[in-house]
Amino acid sequence: MKIIHHAIEINTVAGRHSYHDITEELNQFVKQSNIENGQLTIATTHTTCSLFFEECMHDTNFFGDEFLHVDINNTLEKIVPRMTSENQYNSPGPKHVEFGLGLSDPNYPAEKWVMLNTDAHIKSSLFGDFSLVLIIKDGLPLLGQLGKIYFVDWDALRERKRNVNFMLMGC
Repeated sequence: MKIIHHAIEINTVAGRHSYHDITEELNQFVKQSNIENGQLTIATTHTTCSLFFEECMHDTNFFGDEFLHVDINNTLEKIVPRMTSENQYNSPGPKHVEFGLGLSDPNYPAEKWVMLNTDAHIKSSLFGDFSLVLIIKDGLPLLGQLGKIYFVDWDALRERKRNVNFMLMGC
């Protein structure tokens, strides 16, 4: 049995939820692995992000967002409105703000406004799936005829570089 790791970097957008079809990247990874049968795990370590399996709906809005993703956004917005100011939600509390202001990581600027993403954390918790597992059979992931794998970053505050990790086990 072989185990192969791979990661891709995704550049997200600011101002709206950032959806990305990663199906082609994972298909290329599986093809280059020469593994015929096994299991592919796809995971992200970002707490405001989700991975999901869905059909490509082809139609897009002017931003290039598929209509199904727009529908998901509209539905979630009714349940969890975008955070626009402090104290809209209980989180972040004073201890978390103090922690955030003490960071020296360039990915997390020590600014209060970057912590106004409680809605993104709730949406990722509701939507779930920081990881997915796919069966690889005869050198292909079993996705059906219309299935796609999408990555979404619910945090619309700013552009970011996000990572998605692949781990393929098989022979």
